[in-house]
Amino acid sequence: MMTQGYMIVCDGSNGAGKTTIIQAIKAHLESKGREIVVTREPGGTPIGEKIREIVLSSATPELCAITELMLFAAARAQHIQEKILPALQAGKIVISDRFDAATISFQHYARGLSLELTLQLNNLALDGFKPDMNIILDLDPLLGLQRVQARGAGLDRMESEHIDFLKKARYGYLEQARQDPERFRVIDASQSLEKVILEVLGIVDQLTSVSRTF
Repeated sequence: MMTQGYMIVCDGSNGAGKTTIIQAIKAHLESKGREIVVTREPGGTPIGEKIREIVLSSATPELCAITELMLFAAARAQHIQEKILPALQAGKIVISDRFDAATISFQHYARGLSLELTLQLNNLALDGFKPDMNIILDLDPLLGLQRVQARGAGLDRMESEHIDFLKKARYGYLEQARQDPERFRVIDASQSLEKVILEVLGIVDQLTSVSRTF
């Protein structure tokens, strides 16, 4: 028998501290002897990273909503087949900066594409796969943008959208968490970083304490 890995997604508002939290999870699990793969969406593979350049670049404002949705789905399909599934089958823990919940939040709730179409393309890319846990770092979009700008980083194409767009995306995350409380945990990212990390690591420990084999 082989040990089956886990997939943990850190998602939520821009500026909520996903990168820092992911590094904290990685260090925590590595201290317990687990092998970790850190990845991101869109991206994670050479093909995915090229798609990322297109969908997040401020130089592509003409990108229409349907094209955007299809590109996210294409990147995810490649990501799962090339990187995620092999890692899980090798018993590793995959930690991803964003995943399928982001598509529902941004392309359906914020962009306004129909839920049926969004789910159809999302499910096509997933091909039956689901992450084990979505940790949603919830933060007021205005505060999130202030944090991003305070870092001196430029805003990508999604971050540059009107604040109402970002508020709708935030609502989308919270609504998904309400509908699927088993696979979602919402963390108040306006708390101190120390408290956020403690809450997140508690969720991670609870998830990974059960050994799975296949």
